[in-house]
Amino acid sequence: MHVTASIDRVWTVPNVLSLARLVLAIAVFVMIEREAHLAAFVGFVIAASTDWIDGWYARRFGQVSRVGRIFDPLVDKVLVCGAAILVTAADGPIRPWMAVVIVVRELVVTAIRAEMERSGRDFSAGPAGKLKMVLQCVAIALVLAERAGVGDLLPQWFATAEVAAWTAWAAVVATAWSGVEYVVAARALLRDGAGDSTHAT
Repeated sequence: MHVTASIDRVWTVPNVLSLARLVLAIAVFVMIEREAHLAAFVGFVIAASTDWIDGWYARRFGQVSRVGRIFDPLVDKVLVCGAAILVTAADGPIRPWMAVVIVVRELVVTAIRAEMERSGRDFSAGPAGKLKMVLQCVAIALVLAERAGVGDLLPQWFATAEVAAWTAWAAVVATAWSGVEYVVAARALLRDGAGDSTHAT
C-alpha cells in the first residue's frame, strides 16, 4: 500500500504535465537549432503555458508533492535557460551575458532549494521569482516571434525586436533581484549549516 501511494504521488497530473513540458522543451531546442522558428515559437508558448496549468492544478486538487516541488522548477529552468542560450546573439535583444546571468541565478537557486528541501523547509517561488519567469518567457517568445516573421502580422507601432530588448533587460533585473531575495531568505539555513558542512569537489 505504501509503495502504491508513493507511485501515485509521483505520477500525478501536474508531474505528468511537467514531464511533457520537458519533452516539449527538448523539441523546441531542436526546432531552434534547425531554424524552424515558427514551430519553435508555438512550442515554446505551449511549454511555458503548461507551467501555470500544472501549478494551478496541483493547488486546486491537492496534488502538491515533494517530487513536483523539485521537478517543476527544474523543468522551468531547463526550458528557459536552454532557450535563452540558443536565441542569444551579440546584436540581438537577448545578449550572451544576459543568458549567463539567467543560468548562474538558476544554478544558485537550485542549490539553495535542494538544501531547503533536504531540511524539510518550504522554499516556494516568491513574487519576484514568478515575475522573472514571466519576463524571461515573454522576451524569449518575442525573439522567436521576430525570427518567425510573426512580428510582421502585428500592428506597426508594436516593434517586436525593441519590445523584446526592453523585456530582456527587465527580465535580467528581475532575475538578479529574485536571486538576491532567495539568498537572503536562505541565509539563516546557510549560516546554521556552516558549522557542520563538508567540502567536496
